[in-house]
Amino acid sequence: MTEKIKLVIALLLVAAGVAGFYLLADQALVLRILAVLAGIVFALLLLKTTVLGQDAFTFAREAVIETRKVVWPSRKETIQTTMAVFGLVIVMAIFLWIIDIGFMWAVKHLMGRGA
Repeated sequence: MTEKIKLVIALLLVAAGVAGFYLLADQALVLRILAVLAGIVFALLLLKTTVLGQDAFTFAREAVIETRKVVWPSRKETIQTTMAVFGLVIVMAIFLWIIDIGFMWAVKHLMGRGA
């Protein structure tokens, strides 16, 4: 039960930060942004004390580790892949244009409006 209460309070802290942003409309933008960030930071600190929060932080940490393992393509590979995609898009556009013209011709002749 305390876990759920902590989650609700964390949500309320974020909501309070957002509300502070709008309530401080006559203040400097930096202060308004700090209100939102304070709400988020306090909510994250409270969330870290829950089991669900600890699982979420563990998941995020493992996701960062996995992204470091990704082998990103080189510039040459990226350009080649992009050109292949553009080429396929052009070929498909022409193909669909031809199909569309064929359907348009067929509909005109079936409706009796063809030449």
